[in-house]
Amino acid sequence: MTAFDDLMSFQRETEALAQIAGRLGWDQETMMPRGSADQRGEEMGAIEGVLHARRTDPRIGDWLAAARAPDVAGARALDLIARSFDRTARVPAKLAAEIARVTSLSQGVWAEARAKNDVAHFLPTLERVVALIREKGQALAQGDDAYDALLEDYEPGTTGAALAAMFDAMRPRLVALRDAVLGAAHQPRPITGSYARDGQLRLAREMADAFGYDWNRGRLDLAVHPFSSGSGNDVRITTRVNVADPFNCVYSTIHEVGHACYELAIDQAYLLTPLGAGASMGVHESQSRLFENQLGRSRAFTGWMRGRMTDVFGDMGMDADGFYASVNRVQPGFIRTESDEVQYNLHIMLRFDLERQLIAGDLAPKDLEAAWNARFLKDFGVAVDKPSHGILQDVHWSVGLIGYFPTYSLGNLYAGCLHQALRRAVPDLDSHLARGNARPATAWLADNLQRHGGLYRPAEVVARAAGGAPTEAPLLDYLEAKFRAIYKL
Repeated sequence: MTAFDDLMSFQRETEALAQIAGRLGWDQETMMPRGSADQRGEEMGAIEGVLHARRTDPRIGDWLAAARAPDVAGARALDLIARSFDRTARVPAKLAAEIARVTSLSQGVWAEARAKNDVAHFLPTLERVVALIREKGQALAQGDDAYDALLEDYEPGTTGAALAAMFDAMRPRLVALRDAVLGAAHQPRPITGSYARDGQLRLAREMADAFGYDWNRGRLDLAVHPFSSGSGNDVRITTRVNVADPFNCVYSTIHEVGHACYELAIDQAYLLTPLGAGASMGVHESQSRLFENQLGRSRAFTGWMRGRMTDVFGDMGMDADGFYASVNRVQPGFIRTESDEVQYNLHIMLRFDLERQLIAGDLAPKDLEAAWNARFLKDFGVAVDKPSHGILQDVHWSVGLIGYFPTYSLGNLYAGCLHQALRRAVPDLDSHLARGNARPATAWLADNLQRHGGLYRPAEVVARAAGGAPTEAPLLDYLEAKFRAIYKL
């Protein structure tokens, strides 16, 4: 055994333990009894302690110094292990375990507060989480910007300044398009009625089939906040049901299938190695958003989907063009996950600015609700009516995912570039989508991006697939063409 072999064997066990930790999180969101929360918090803290000890084991430094990579993939694996070793060592073990314990408990507190629209119930927990994550960011930054240090967990290589510049470039065209659309004389009709839970879940499974989800290595469950969990050969998805809004279930499912298909398509040679997961959360979001929007909300696919919904629920009361317009309807709304493509990134900009202020210490958690509500009124022209439509709507901050939100917009930007390249590569794509078959698109994505896992840096893997460095222009051009046509502008 060489030093490289020893290191990779050790790493394989660490990756396996991390998957077990992830499975505990999945269970907590889907099946765990409510009374188990305190014990689960202890369990999560304990396994995080084990993982932290392994990731900072002094032998890793010795192996890294002596290891010689046999190929390009091996060299990249060494780079990723070295990066993890350095970053993990900067965070004290006690702090890492406490973050795992507190965020496991806070998830349940957030869910209770959200159900009751009671910010005061959640505030002490939020203050504790923000304090811990700020401490983590400062430990990682070692005197540099703490928010930038946290971003590295989700999108290596980006900074708060770079993201702010991206948002500044996107905002004018997005706001102008939104104003034009909302002021248009032609306004699509929404669907109305009640759509049974069982029928929605049946359709959800059909949507997953259409995009090639591998049920032999996954499953579908319900959760308060839909998510995908796992990698390798066990990748699970969740959705949610609102009987008045079947699109919520359908598109939550398609979105999470995008995440899952990415993980399932990664080269099996990378299983339980540092390369065996997506390149970044931004790249991950590019897959889920492309699945959900450019493919799932296309005129071709919604034409097929309307037929399936009619079969399950009866006449929808509108033709295929009207249904397509209804799926893509732009309207003022509070909820990020239910937002249309035009306004979605504006929701992200709000969260990005607020969480940067939280980590910098310029905004106290006790003032976050007022800051959120004021910013939402300014950006969207609507006053937040209740906390579950405002500060309590997202799970992210409750579980310490500060720095995660901007990757959604990065994902949209990446998706715009990838969709442009996909359309060039598969010119007859709409004929397949019109038959409920998205697999030519998902196969292209699997071959050109997904199979590489963590082999390349985020912007690099997108550029290789898209044929050039990612920019915001393809996304904004796509949005303007699509919505000006729908709204007859």
